[in-house]
Amino acid sequence: MGSVKRTLERQFDLKAHGTTVRREVMAGLVSFVTGVHIVVVNARLMAEAGIPLAAASVATALAAGAGSLAMGLWANAPLMTVTGLGDAAIFAFTLVQGMGLRWQDALGVVAAAGLLCAALAFSPAVHGLLRGIPASLKAATSAGIGLFLAFIGLRQGGVIVSGGANLVALAKLGEPAVVLTLVTLAVAVVLYVRRVPGAFLISIAAGTLLAWVSGHAGGAGIEPPSLAAYAEVAGALSLRRIATLPFWAATFSLALVVLFENLGLMYGLLPQKEKFPRALQATSLAVVTASLLGGTPTVAAGESAAGIAAGGRTGLTAVTAGVLFLAVLAALPLVGLIPSSAVAPVLVLVGALMCEPLRSIPFDDLTEAIPAFLVILLIPLTFSVADGIAFGLVAYPLVKAAAGRWREVSPAMYAVAGLFLLYFVTRAI
Repeated sequence: MGSVKRTLERQFDLKAHGTTVRREVMAGLVSFVTGVHIVVVNARLMAEAGIPLAAASVATALAAGAGSLAMGLWANAPLMTVTGLGDAAIFAFTLVQGMGLRWQDALGVVAAAGLLCAALAFSPAVHGLLRGIPASLKAATSAGIGLFLAFIGLRQGGVIVSGGANLVALAKLGEPAVVLTLVTLAVAVVLYVRRVPGAFLISIAAGTLLAWVSGHAGGAGIEPPSLAAYAEVAGALSLRRIATLPFWAATFSLALVVLFENLGLMYGLLPQKEKFPRALQATSLAVVTASLLGGTPTVAAGESAAGIAAGGRTGLTAVTAGVLFLAVLAALPLVGLIPSSAVAPVLVLVGALMCEPLRSIPFDDLTEAIPAFLVILLIPLTFSVADGIAFGLVAYPLVKAAAGRWREVSPAMYAVAGLFLLYFVTRAI
């Protein structure tokens, strides 16, 4: 056991990062517990494209496991990698239902988009791209993702419900699920501000226990996935449409979304900025791997923020989450025992923590404040990290030019803004 611990400490350079094996493993467990719902939710989106639901859950778990392992081992970053819900929606409703591609052809688009992202990630051009994005937009991305996670948490916990003409409304505070969510949130806040080790994991366990003791745990588990059904999906991607214009139009659009969604998430989540290039390389290769496994595009998971807040600093956090995703195939019924009221409060608290960079945005400079505000506002309102970032990236050079300060914008930013403007135009047609 001691030799394994020493090996892990050397592999992930734990001492230099000021962390321990126990802390990293616990952080990986927290990331996994807050993000494992993706296996079920993403699979349902994939089923909209015609992929068998039982097979889609296997593909989702395998893609998350493989991507997280790649992130941990290659980039030594504490980012869990999962299939993105927004990307799965593009896969199902745009590529398949909108463009008429078979789901096998759509998997080919995913593979080609991943290769394009990897080509950029492994080229020297990526450093210019990373330097070209303004600091105000990076800070805004972190806050926007934080609000997005908090909104998802409040919705999953039943605190916010559909409000008809008002879109959303406050739920009845006497509802059992709402009471459980708020009590668990209070437990999580107290534990975290008192710096109790494992605060998030303890609060999730406490919330689960409260739900079961009160008789309001919800569902009776999740039906196990089918490996037999998965055999029809694994390696089923098709490149038969590769010589057509629609294939490449879909590929470039998807690559643009995946690239900047990952960039935005990493800016918001990754504490060690020097790990950006390798982390971007890992996510790009994970997209290609996901397509081979029969999954939709993978992204750095916003729920990784929970693991990072719990003390995760190295790739061992991501590797732990990856191993758990691979193991979850045999334990999905147990995962179903964790109610939303136990997980939602962690997302809300993490969302609050991610808003800290807001103080670095110069709101007295409108050329910086307006684009940043658009990012913060539109990430949660569009339910898409990529779309929120895109609005800010397009607005930034336009506002600077309107103020006569166009020279402050890097050539890379003008190019990126132009690409995203084209992306919005093609979506409007």
